[in-house]
Amino acid sequence: MHASFYFNSSSERPPLRIGVLLNSGFQHAWVAEVLEHISRSNFARLELVVYNGEQDAKRSKLGKAIDFLRDEKKRRSLLFNLYARWDRRQIAGPRDPFRETDCSALLKDVESIAVIPFRKRFVHRFPEDDLCRIRQKNLDVLIRFGFNILRGEILEAARHGVWSYHHGDNDFYRGGPPYFWEMVEGNPISGAMLQLLTEDLDAGRVLYKGFFATQQGLSWSRNRVQPYWGASSFIIQKLRQLHQQGWEAVERERPAPAPYQGRVKLYTTPTNRQMAHWLGPRLAGAALAWVMSPLRHLRIDHWTLAIHRGSRTHLTAGSAADPGRFRWIQSPRGHFYADPFLFSHGGKPWMFFEDFDYATRRGAIACGEVLADGGLAKAAPVLERPYHLSYPCIFRAGKEIYMVPETRANGTVEIYRCERFPDKWEIAKVLLNASAVDTTVWSEGGIHWFFVTLRAARGGGLQLWLYYSADILGDWISHPANPISTDIRSSRGGGAIYREGERLIRPSQDCSGNYGRSFTLNEILVLNREEYRERPYCTVEAPKEMIGTHTYSRLDDIEAIDGCAVLPIYRVWDMRSLVGRIRHKLRIE
Repeated sequence: MHASFYFNSSSERPPLRIGVLLNSGFQHAWVAEVLEHISRSNFARLELVVYNGEQDAKRSKLGKAIDFLRDEKKRRSLLFNLYARWDRRQIAGPRDPFRETDCSALLKDVESIAVIPFRKRFVHRFPEDDLCRIRQKNLDVLIRFGFNILRGEILEAARHGVWSYHHGDNDFYRGGPPYFWEMVEGNPISGAMLQLLTEDLDAGRVLYKGFFATQQGLSWSRNRVQPYWGASSFIIQKLRQLHQQGWEAVERERPAPAPYQGRVKLYTTPTNRQMAHWLGPRLAGAALAWVMSPLRHLRIDHWTLAIHRGSRTHLTAGSAADPGRFRWIQSPRGHFYADPFLFSHGGKPWMFFEDFDYATRRGAIACGEVLADGGLAKAAPVLERPYHLSYPCIFRAGKEIYMVPETRANGTVEIYRCERFPDKWEIAKVLLNASAVDTTVWSEGGIHWFFVTLRAARGGGLQLWLYYSADILGDWISHPANPISTDIRSSRGGGAIYREGERLIRPSQDCSGNYGRSFTLNEILVLNREEYRERPYCTVEAPKEMIGTHTYSRLDDIEAIDGCAVLPIYRVWDMRSLVGRIRHKLRIE
């Protein structure tokens, strides 16, 4: 995910010396990507590969079967092992983070040693002779992708210790299998972290943490795709920070430790009974969903807008979006409305929003005047392109009016200049070529800040990046704190940034559980060219009988939100919508 940004450091410090701990030259694809990131950087060098020389005795199939029958723990997990084998087929090709990859070409010029560790159950300790050889390489960081639990002096054999991934949120999940129990418990988020290993099990010092949307359903493999690929840039990200800013910066930005809150002390491979209890109802539900699938297409997620106008703002800390306090705007048949942005022009309040056409399956930007009673004057499209548009972030820069709509369908971030308000816009520049969503612009003190959510090509994980420029159409400078969020609950913009008294507020949408389930108002605490910090101020859940709300806008005494309800298609579609749907299904252009 935009990992190429991390390949270059402008610091004049010597290149970092990196060692890696591996079990073999064949690695999972996500590990191979991490190694490739390091080899492509201009500030880190792979100096040593430490292979695990401990060899398991090779057994025949009959011998393995006998071992299995003798091992009570393996017998108790037979159902999970069969399920995992079947489920492994659900992902294949480039999306598969566990695809076996030959790293020999990547590592052929790197010095290597083989170490036979001292083993005590699941713990590995390194012999003194091998420790001396490792210390002689004067490594800055050792990265663990192999061996078992490490103890002893190997943890201090590199200047900044041994770094290792923990796939799972260590505040809630210790043990494994990674990302399975999140599905069982219905947790909407699946975490991943990079940690500095210590002597204490599951108590490493966390260097970076990210959160991804749990893919609920039957497939454990599918739920692992997003966090494994999404976390693959963590190492190059923190190595670059180490080289550019020093160890103090890495330490300073560590997530604060929290007490363990998991339902059990240590998660283990599910027993046959646990698997039957979890899998049985889901198989039955999947079968029922398949039988009922024709009926499922008779209902649709339909978005609409709402306006609240009054002397007192309605949404405050701890509040909910009470539908009775908002006036809901009905879209014409065959369309839905979403993503409201309020804007003042000519002494009148206006609302720009996405106007989605069910027939063409494409959005345009529409606009209407907000009336004194909280209603919306007749709206009309003001910007249309041959590709989907949404999220019309509109703002002033000097005497000009600009808009940055979402144009991910075109693989770009585009900025438009208003030639005649509100219905004539001309593209001024392509700001970025990337898979980006919901760009939000804030201008203050002669600096323009661009909050851009970048979407990973594999897995679809989201990161929020911050750029700035003194010229609205000038070159962007990446903020040194990037990415400022790798949390599915806050990494996607949820409306225009605004001031509330002394507070500067950035709305963000929560896409865990389901897309756009709620939004949060985040107070920006620090925003300058060196630092960025924010904290959640107020989270707003969807109105009753709705499944989502993801955009918020405020202008003086006016507030606007959107909401999503599951409705029968006959209530929202027209004949054009039906024909468009059929043409799409049949791939008729």
